[in-house]
Amino acid sequence: MARILTVDDAAFMRKVIKDTLSKAGYTDIHEAEDGAQAVEKYNELKPDLVLMDITMPNMDGLEALKAIRAADGNANVVMCSAMGQETMVIDAIRSGAKDFIVKPFKPERVLKTVTSIVGEP
Repeated sequence: MARILTVDDAAFMRKVIKDTLSKAGYTDIHEAEDGAQAVEKYNELKPDLVLMDITMPNMDGLEALKAIRAADGNANVVMCSAMGQETMVIDAIRSGAKDFIVKPFKPERVLKTVTSIVGEP
């Protein structure tokens, strides 16, 4: 079973992702509220996939992505953010993100990305 870490400063967005994944059969889902917590939880949990927002307090998603990839070059991180942030998308991909999902999320897009990286639940 894939272990997935969702990272977003908005509790509502974490719930949307968790509900989408749970309905599809994924059960090992963890949460972090910002980039600093994401790095800490990544090192503790070693998840198979991280779904991470870009714009967050304390440490943004790009900084967290770079810290996670520095610690684990094989980390699977997918960035999530609102439309209109093309330069951040490019930075994220250059920094090692596997994919990018635009908010507001479409459940089928989230599931397609998750299954392409970690497989079926």
